[in-house]
Amino acid sequence: MSARGLARALTWTTSAAALALTAHSVWNLRHLRQPQPEPPPPGEWVSVLLPVRDEAHRVEPTLRALLAALDGCHEHAELVVLDDGSSDGTLDLVRAVVGDDPRVRVVEGEPTPTGWLGKPWACRQLADQANHASTVLVFVDADVVLSPDAVAATVHQLRDSGLDLVSPYPRQVAVTWAERLVQPLLQWSWLTTLPLAVAERSARPSLSAANGQLLAVDRAVYDRAGGHGAARADVLDDLALLRAVKATGGHGGVTDGTTLATCRMYEGWPDLRDGYGKSLWTAFGSASGGVAVSAALGAVYCWPALAALAGSPIGAFGYAAGVAGRVATGRRTGSRVWPDALAHPASVALLGALTLRSVREHRAGTLRWKGRPLP
Repeated sequence: MSARGLARALTWTTSAAALALTAHSVWNLRHLRQPQPEPPPPGEWVSVLLPVRDEAHRVEPTLRALLAALDGCHEHAELVVLDDGSSDGTLDLVRAVVGDDPRVRVVEGEPTPTGWLGKPWACRQLADQANHASTVLVFVDADVVLSPDAVAATVHQLRDSGLDLVSPYPRQVAVTWAERLVQPLLQWSWLTTLPLAVAERSARPSLSAANGQLLAVDRAVYDRAGGHGAARADVLDDLALLRAVKATGGHGGVTDGTTLATCRMYEGWPDLRDGYGKSLWTAFGSASGGVAVSAALGAVYCWPALAALAGSPIGAFGYAAGVAGRVATGRRTGSRVWPDALAHPASVALLGALTLRSVREHRAGTLRWKGRPLP
């Protein structure tokens, strides 16, 4: 086959794949679990657990939202905040915001032991600190702002669904050009590639997606799975925890948390670059898996766009199919749609570049996060 014939065949193949993946994302969106409006207060004890490390610049809105969310649980919830060795005044700020609220406990974390990463160790300590009466643990990140009914809705969804772990995905706030290019791909990626209904019940590690920004787990199942001890050396501790739950017979996965929480993960290009650098190398199971998935996504979403620029109608169709998938997921998850979706091939290409950078730095042993080396 000639080079022109190969290019034409590749354009047809990648355009068809883009269309199929968009159809799959639309199917997922139709079946994505939604939180119940005006959920009832939990009929059981709930511990909301917040690890903080050098978060003085952004933790106050998180704390005030959490205090309001506790009101929606009546007398059945507590908030435990663990300071993980902050050096920027985070601990003093937390104590000033929560005051003498009897529903809140603020504790100082112990030094990270050998074999553990900082975040899983902080979460493990929080779980140990939780009230013994609590039957649900709700983990929240310090950059997440909850709605007043978020905790009650999350616990209701956990129990109503019959799952053991639910991870309502917050709406991702993107401001700068780098954030707008990359952040919408978070929800787009699992809505496009992961069969959600199958993934909830499957024990296959590859069929797992979770987000520790807001995550609720049945406490007995958490303990049975080994808790964060099962994720002690994992950069993506949320994903590792879900896999441990599944490995011990539990079920769980991501749900729609767009109305429950917002999160601005990174502020600008340097922050985003380094934040994704710490984890993308392992996001698809291994460094080689990350490279393979990045190459496949690049082919499916970038090649048709290039072919369209060269005058190919099929390439234009494939490009449009990719943009349509981005529009559909963006509208549901609250991300900016226009004109950002038109740059979808550039978004996928940038994600691939970030993955390759992460793999390279992982292999060189130069990855760090919040002043700590990463494996």
